[in-house]
Amino acid sequence: MRTPLLLEIAADACPDRRALGRQDDGHDFESYRARATPVAAWLIQKDKTHTAFLGMNGNVLPVLLFASGMAGTAFVPLNYRLADTDLNNLVERTAPAVLVVDDEMVHRIVPVEGIELIARSEFEATFMTGKTPDKIELPESENDIAVLLFTSGTTGEPKAAVLRHANLTSYVMSTVEFLGADEEEAALVSVPSYHIAGISAILTAAYSGRRIVYLPAFTAEDWVATAAAEGITHAMVVPTMLDRILDVMEKTGETLPALKALSYGGGKMPEPVIARALAMLPHVAFVNAYGLTETSSTIALLGAEDHRAAFASEDPTVRRRIASVGQPLPSIELEIRREDGTPCRPEEQGEIYVRGEQVSGEYLHKKAIADDGWFATNDAGWLDEGGYLFVDGRLDDVIVRGGENISPGEIEDMLRSFDDIADCAVLGIPCVQWGEKVVAVIVSRSGNPDTDKIAAAIRAKLRSTKTPEQWFQRDALPYSETGKLLRRVLKAELVKAAEQD
Repeated sequence: MRTPLLLEIAADACPDRRALGRQDDGHDFESYRARATPVAAWLIQKDKTHTAFLGMNGNVLPVLLFASGMAGTAFVPLNYRLADTDLNNLVERTAPAVLVVDDEMVHRIVPVEGIELIARSEFEATFMTGKTPDKIELPESENDIAVLLFTSGTTGEPKAAVLRHANLTSYVMSTVEFLGADEEEAALVSVPSYHIAGISAILTAAYSGRRIVYLPAFTAEDWVATAAAEGITHAMVVPTMLDRILDVMEKTGETLPALKALSYGGGKMPEPVIARALAMLPHVAFVNAYGLTETSSTIALLGAEDHRAAFASEDPTVRRRIASVGQPLPSIELEIRREDGTPCRPEEQGEIYVRGEQVSGEYLHKKAIADDGWFATNDAGWLDEGGYLFVDGRLDDVIVRGGENISPGEIEDMLRSFDDIADCAVLGIPCVQWGEKVVAVIVSRSGNPDTDKIAAAIRAKLRSTKTPEQWFQRDALPYSETGKLLRRVLKAELVKAAEQD
C-alpha cells in the first residue's frame, strides 16, 4: 500500500471534514486531496527523482508529502538548522530534485546542477490559495521509496535513511483506527518536518480523520495559546517542551480542558516533570513513545494506564516502569541481545533488536537489516519480567573505564533523584590511567550543589567505578529541537577544555 492512499480513502469517506489548519480558514479533506493532485502533476512534469522541502512547519508540508508520493518521487525534508555548508552538501546529494524553500531561506542555497528551486510564497500562490481545484487523475507510480530522512551525522557524514511506502503504511494501519477520530479532534504539531515524528504525524492524522494544526516553530507560550484557541485534543512533545509548557500553564492558569492525549518521546523524561504533568492535567492520557527513524516511528509504548499504575504503586518493580518506554507494539518483535548475539535474560542489559513490516533498517546504497528481518538499533536496553522495555541510551555513549562498560543512563537516573539537580549528563572523557573517566555535568537549582554528598550516595548505591570523578556546572545543557541531549557536543567541549588546561 502507498502513503497517498491514506489521504485518498479519508477524502472519499469524509470529504467535508476539516483536515488542515485552523478552524476558521483551514482545508477540508477534499480540498487537501484536490490541492495535492495538481502538485503531483506538476512534479511529474518536472521529472525529478526527489521532492525536497526546506522550511518551517505549515500546510505546505503535508500537501507536498502526499503529492510527492502521488508523483512517484521520494520526499526529502531538510534540516534548516544546519550550517550553510552542511545544508548545501545535503542539497547537492538530493539532486535531481524540486526544492521548495521558505522565502527567508532562499539566500542560503547555492545553485547546483539538478536542483530546481521554488520559493514557498510562489508555491503557495500557485497551489494553496483560491478555490478548491478539480481532482486530477494521475498515473500509478512505481517508485516504492516514500521518504528519505538524513540522520544527524554526529559521527560522520549524514546517512539518508530510506522509508518505503510499505514501511510507513504498515506502521499507520497497525497503530491507528481508520477515521477513529471524532470530527472536533485536532492535533497540534510542533516537531520539525525533518524528524520522523513530523512525518508520522501527517500520515496518522490523515488515516484517523484528525485535523492538523501546525506551530511553525515551538515556543511554550505559542503552544499553550494555540492549544487553547484551537481546541487541541492531541499533541506530541519532547521532554524539554513539556516542562516549559507546564510553566506557562501554571503562570497563566490555563488548564486546556479539550486536551485528551499527550505523547512524548525523543529523550529521557525526568520523573518530576511527568509527575507534575499528571497532577496538572489529570484529564489527559499520557503516552511515552519510543522509536527510531529506521523503524518508521514508534515501536514501543508506555500507555496512560501504565503511567497511572506506576505512580500509584508501592511495588518498586511497578513504580520504576514510569522510567520505561512500555511494551513493544503488537506488530513488532523485540529482543535484547548480548554482543555474541544470544538473547539476554530479563533485567540483563544488551542491544535492542527489532523486526516487523514497519522496520526499514535501510539507508541509500546500504542495507542495515539482516536477511531474517532483524534490525540492530544501536540502543542499549533491557526488559523486566513483565516485558517492559527500559532504554539506557546509545551504545556509542557507553563509557569504557578500565575495560568495564558503564551506562550513563543509570547514573543520570540517580542524579535526577536529588532535588537540587534540575538536569544532568554523565560522560566519559579520555583518561591516561583508565582509558576513560566518568564525569558529570549538572544544572543545579541552588547554584551550589553538594557534590561530595551526591558522590557518596552514588558510591554507596552503585559503586565507586560509577561515581563521577569530576563535576561540571552549566546553566543549561545542549539539546536538539527534538529533545535529544547533544551528548557528543558536550563531550567535545569538555575534552577541548581539558586539552587546554
